[in-house]
Amino acid sequence: MAWYDNILGRKTEKEDDTFFKLNPVQQYFQDVSSSREDHSSYERYYEELEIVNRGINMIVDDVAEIPVRVGSPTKARSVAKGIKRAKVDLLLNTEPNLFQDVSTFKRALITDYLLDGNIFIYYDGAHLYHIPADKMKIHGDDRAYISHFEYNEVTYTTEEIIHIKENSFHSIYRGVSRLKPAVRTMAIIKAMRTFQDNFFSNGAVPGLVLKSPNTLSEKIKERMIASWSQRYKPDAGGRRPLILDGGIEVDDLTNVNFKDLDFQNAILENEKIIAKSLGIPFLLFDSGNNANIRPNMRMYYLETVLPIHRKINHALERFFGFSIKEDTTEIPALQPELRDQSSYYSSLVNGGIITINEARERLGYEPM
Repeated sequence: MAWYDNILGRKTEKEDDTFFKLNPVQQYFQDVSSSREDHSSYERYYEELEIVNRGINMIVDDVAEIPVRVGSPTKARSVAKGIKRAKVDLLLNTEPNLFQDVSTFKRALITDYLLDGNIFIYYDGAHLYHIPADKMKIHGDDRAYISHFEYNEVTYTTEEIIHIKENSFHSIYRGVSRLKPAVRTMAIIKAMRTFQDNFFSNGAVPGLVLKSPNTLSEKIKERMIASWSQRYKPDAGGRRPLILDGGIEVDDLTNVNFKDLDFQNAILENEKIIAKSLGIPFLLFDSGNNANIRPNMRMYYLETVLPIHRKINHALERFFGFSIKEDTTEIPALQPELRDQSSYYSSLVNGGIITINEARERLGYEPM
């Protein structure tokens, strides 16, 4: 009897854990399994900053619109047992559960993936449900990889949860949000916007200093400040003429004007940094015609959208036991020019390399 009999699922007369080639340092990983970073700031910036909101929504919508092709069973052991190929195709492309359409379901998953770095899907044996990643805890096992999952005191087994993890360095269990490297940049943009808002809230003018040649008592000072605050209100739509007597003069507190407070160039450069952290060419945010729009769009799909989609596919493939690939036939950015595409498949069919129906399938048409 070989040591790999247990791994291949063969029955043995004696169940002995020494047959398994387990990771000897797994016991040291479980202490950090439940830790997660606070990404409330990412959610706040997603709702408040235009570039973050637009960038996240672009990736979420583009990834969610790519269907999958469910192929033949894989050689690896699956987690879900007894499920059929047609059922997997129905769950992933049409009806994940009785309450959501597939687009809403996928967009919720990918939003979690970008903001939290993790996706958790609950499979009850018939349908798929999204579980928010921010409150999900992963409990490691001292021998296996994961012991169980926990959400608000509800426990899930590893056979019920599909976990998709973003790249990370310090944890083998939880991924890191793509916005984490850009959190400083987002904070700078927010601070500049806040400073401008306060500038306009104060009447869009610097503070004033009243100079008097004589020493005034505290009571007179307070009365004068109250009088000016009541009558001099630029933010109320006008300035009431005031008469200064007793040698009082008006002086500016600073020489700052709105032109000096225009952070547009700085904000633009910081927005480019955020776009880079998300993996989106900044050219795609600019309007107007551009000769480089097509190669940039193609690079965006190849380096950002498809890698995210494939990470999800690999997790689903392992769970259900069927080959799952992305279907890119309906994505214009990934399609070659129609003339080149026609010549390419015509040459393959004429050369006998593929059949007509295979070419029609590649082009997205029904077989003849």
